[in-house]
Amino acid sequence: MSPRTGRPKSTNPKTKQLGVRFDKNTLEKLDYVAKHYKETRVESLRRGVEKLYSDLKK
Repeated sequence: MSPRTGRPKSTNPKTKQLGVRFDKNTLEKLDYVAKHYKETRVESLRRGVEKLYSDLKK
């Protein structure tokens, strides 16, 4: 029997999807941040949520 092919299973799969609407100004800010940190919009949003959450826990 051959080994399974395809991508390996993720340790933290992203199973939930969220739709968000931004105004032009906010989207430009998000794009600026993502470009500055060389990451995707989604990675910037996730990092922002983690930062806000950690600030609440202080």
